[in-house]
Amino acid sequence: MTKRKRIGILTSGGDCPGLNAVIRAVVNYATCEYNWEVRGIPYATQGLIERKSVVLNRYGLERHGIDPLLSMGGTILGSINKGDTEAQADEVISGYHDLELDALIAIGGDGSLAILHKLAKKGNMNLVGVPKTIDNDVACTELSVGFNSAVSTILDSLDRLSCTAASHDRVMVVEVMGRTTGHLALHSGIVGGADAILIPEIRYSVSGLCKRIQQLRNLWERKFAIVVVAEGAKTTSGESRSYKDAFGEVRLRGIGEYVATEIETTLGVESRATVLGHVQRGGAPSSQDRLLATAFGKTAVDVIAAEDYGKMVAWSNHQVVTVSLEKVFQNSPRLLDPNGFWIETARALGVYLGEESEIHSTCSTSQNGHQDNVNIETPETILN
Repeated sequence: MTKRKRIGILTSGGDCPGLNAVIRAVVNYATCEYNWEVRGIPYATQGLIERKSVVLNRYGLERHGIDPLLSMGGTILGSINKGDTEAQADEVISGYHDLELDALIAIGGDGSLAILHKLAKKGNMNLVGVPKTIDNDVACTELSVGFNSAVSTILDSLDRLSCTAASHDRVMVVEVMGRTTGHLALHSGIVGGADAILIPEIRYSVSGLCKRIQQLRNLWERKFAIVVVAEGAKTTSGESRSYKDAFGEVRLRGIGEYVATEIETTLGVESRATVLGHVQRGGAPSSQDRLLATAFGKTAVDVIAAEDYGKMVAWSNHQVVTVSLEKVFQNSPRLLDPNGFWIETARALGVYLGEESEIHSTCSTSQNGHQDNVNIETPETILN
C-alpha cells in the first residue's frame, strides 16, 4: 500500500486576519480530496524544535467550529516573530524529519519564509510558502493575506478621527504599519480621504506638507486635515523613528509624533498624532481576505500533490500562480512604484505625497505559463 502522506502547517511571524481561513482550506482539501494527514505545528519553528504537533482534520475542526475559522482573527496554531531561528537550524530540520512530515506549508511574511527556505534547502525539507502580511510587501504577489483586512480596519479609524478633527479644527496625523514600504498607508489613505500620505518610497518636505494643509484652510475654508504616515517614513533629515523593545528588537514608531509636531510648529495649528499599532492586525478577515486565503490554501495542497516544492503561491492577474521562493527573496521587499496608478490617482485628487521619488523594485513570476513582470499597480489588482 502507498504510505499516507503527512503534511505539516504552521504560521510564522506577526499575526493577521485570514490565517485560520488558510488552515481551514488546507485541512478540508487535503483530508477530503487526498486523504492526507494534516499536522498543525504550534508556534511555528518552536513547535518543530520541540517536536510538537496536533492532528487537524475536518471532524476535529467541526467540533471546535470549522466554519467560524473563516471569521476568526489571529491563528489557532499560535505564532512567534522573535528569536534566532537560524542558530537552531539543525533542531528545526531534525524536528521536521522526526515528525515524519512529507511536506510543510508555511504561512508567513518575507522574513520568516526566507529563513524557512534556507533551512529547507539545507535539510531536505519539502516546503511550500503562503504569503501573509498586512504590509503587503512580499515580492512577486499582488496581494498577501491580511492586507485588505488591515486597510478596512484603518479606514474605520480614519472615519472616526475625521469626525473629531472636524469638530476641533485639528490636524490628525495617523501612523500606520508597513515597515519599510507604504502600501498600507497609501491604500488606507486613499479610501479614508486623507489630505496627505507620507510613505518611505517618496521623500517629502515640511514646507510642502504645510502648504497643502494651508491651501485647505485658505481656498476651501476647511479647518481640519487628515495625514496618514507609514511607520517607515523618515524625517526630513533622513532619519527613521524607532525604539528598542525589552528583547532588544528595533521597532519602528514615532514618525507620526514628529510630523504632528512639525505641522504644529510651522503653522500654529493644533495637531494630534495617533499610532494605531496592533489594532491593525486584529479582527475578522474581510471577504476579500477570506477568498484569497481559501484560494491560497487550496493551491498550496495542489503544489504538494504535484511535488513542486520550493514554491510560494501568489496572486497575479486575478488568479493564483506559483513563484520560486528564491525569486521572491531576490526581490523583497516589494516597494511601491512612485509613478504607479494609485499614487497618480491620489496626486490627481490633490493628496500631498511629497516631491522626490526613490527607485522602484520589480519582480517577475515563474515558469509554467505564468505571467512575467507582475503588474503590481493597476486598479484590477486591488478591486478584484
